[in-house]
Amino acid sequence: MKLILAPRASAILYNLLAGRADFRPWLLPANICPIVPMTFFKARVPFEFVDISASTLHMDLEQAEEKIRKGKFGGLLYAHTYGDPAAPLEFFSAVKALQPDLLLLDDRCLCVPDLEPIETPADALLYSTGYAKIAELGFGGYAFAREDLAYRAARLPFNPVHHEKMERDYKEALRKRERFVYRDSDWLQIDPPPPAWYDYSRQIEETKKASLIQRLALNQIYESLLPREIQLSPAYQIWRFNIRVGNQAEILNAIFAAGLFASSHYASLAGIMADGSAPRAEALAGGVVNLFNDKRFDEQKARQTCDAILRNL
Repeated sequence: MKLILAPRASAILYNLLAGRADFRPWLLPANICPIVPMTFFKARVPFEFVDISASTLHMDLEQAEEKIRKGKFGGLLYAHTYGDPAAPLEFFSAVKALQPDLLLLDDRCLCVPDLEPIETPADALLYSTGYAKIAELGFGGYAFAREDLAYRAARLPFNPVHHEKMERDYKEALRKRERFVYRDSDWLQIDPPPPAWYDYSRQIEETKKASLIQRLALNQIYESLLPREIQLSPAYQIWRFNIRVGNQAEILNAIFAAGLFASSHYASLAGIMADGSAPRAEALAGGVVNLFNDKRFDEQKARQTCDAILRNL
């Protein structure tokens, strides 16, 4: 596979979409990061959402396969909810057999970044080292793509003020649960790419090593102090430590009141950025609390967070 570098993973996605001149719709998981559909809007490529599976928390593979059997799609983007690295390789192969010209993108931006391509039927593996990722460098995205996959880096103007406004606008739509209206602007940074792969990969490796040590140390605190029944399984606990509760707002308010912070990613985008509904993605978003385990937290804050949760369960 060939290596592709860009200042952001979304720049690679944009280049893949814009370079194909294929305007058939794509399938995206309803709980995807909002930057992904924003990139599709900018590339003028339509998309549909697929709900998640209640058991795996990833894209519902049966629903996705049924859609592909009924119609033609330009591609499918598979994302790893909360960084669970498991990939449905048999599903990937089945989808490629059903529609060989469908572009299959494995979005691994929340996973621990691999520095070598893995064996997969997917056409490209996408990684990020941007904000709040496992190896957080504050910049950079890369992909391993099939050798014969056409890829050309576009040239676009970039204005960071436009990027900030775009983020405010979609967050407001999500907060109000109302339909988002996309207005194009110079929000996407296409260049320059990260440093040469040798230097970039060394930075990734060093940052990843320190990040995993930090995350595993804080995870041990969360695992030992919080009830097992509210914890997601270990595969989902590297990017953040995730719990599911029946009183999400109360738990978050208690954490904020203690001078700490947590989050509730990822909201369902169905009905916000495209038609449809995704009840299972909505149910997950309405109950999950992401507890921080990165460099912004320490052991004392993790214990204080557990205290705030336990007082309000």
